[in-house]
Amino acid sequence: MNCCITVCEKPLDEKFWDEQWKSNTIGWDIGHVSPPIASLIDTIDNKNASILIPGCGSAYEAEYLLSEGFTNITLIDISESACDILIDKFSNTTNVKIIHGDFFKLDTYFDVIIEQTFFCAIPPQWRTKYLWKMHQLLNTNGILLGLLFNRTFDAGPPFGGNEAEYRNLFNFAFEIALFEKAENSIDPRKNSELLFLFKKNDVQISRYHFIGITCNGCRTEIEEKIKEIPNVLNVIINSEFTEMIIVSNTGIPKHLIKQKIAYDTKYSIVEINE
Repeated sequence: MNCCITVCEKPLDEKFWDEQWKSNTIGWDIGHVSPPIASLIDTIDNKNASILIPGCGSAYEAEYLLSEGFTNITLIDISESACDILIDKFSNTTNVKIIHGDFFKLDTYFDVIIEQTFFCAIPPQWRTKYLWKMHQLLNTNGILLGLLFNRTFDAGPPFGGNEAEYRNLFNFAFEIALFEKAENSIDPRKNSELLFLFKKNDVQISRYHFIGITCNGCRTEIEEKIKEIPNVLNVIINSEFTEMIIVSNTGIPKHLIKQKIAYDTKYSIVEINE
């Protein structure tokens, strides 16, 4: 599968994002909640649901949630400058918790996670890690909802993608309850956003470092071989061929995976237990 992305040479770390805020080069900030996101929030009945917004930036979604009576909102951003702004913005409420930190190191559970320009901002090779972490952080029957770009970009961030790529990534880990072109996007993003609502499935997701893959053909061959193992639902190897995700009904013994890749001695795996 070819992904509609452009690899970024810049280290997309805390320093990078903090510099964007300090220099006010935050072109993704539209000044208000995105209309498609607001429409999805309107479908959430439980006002006390625990809600996370990762890579929240100015957190207009949190402002909208508060206006609609939601009481348990957590914001996380890697930029200290962004978090300083948020601390001031939400100083008059105890219904918003602000975390300056790395989303991938969170260990709290949530009922709902809202995706808005976070997925497109992380390095493309982290998309398997994103899937694993989102599934991990959601409570039973938890919901991941938001917007994904349905277009390519000359350079990133943002990094683009397409519906087929996203379906392949999220399939089996989540029930795809809604996935369609957003009809009420802001003008600059019209016809380039996909509106989605995914429900967490009761499955296991395992992560492995994969050593030895050098091409897309090899990746596809390995994915198909591992899918032959009983109870395996989906296998995804990331765009740099360095990480593999296995979605399964039950835990898959490592020796069965090793048997499937033993035909080439340069292949090896190491489980990631973060």
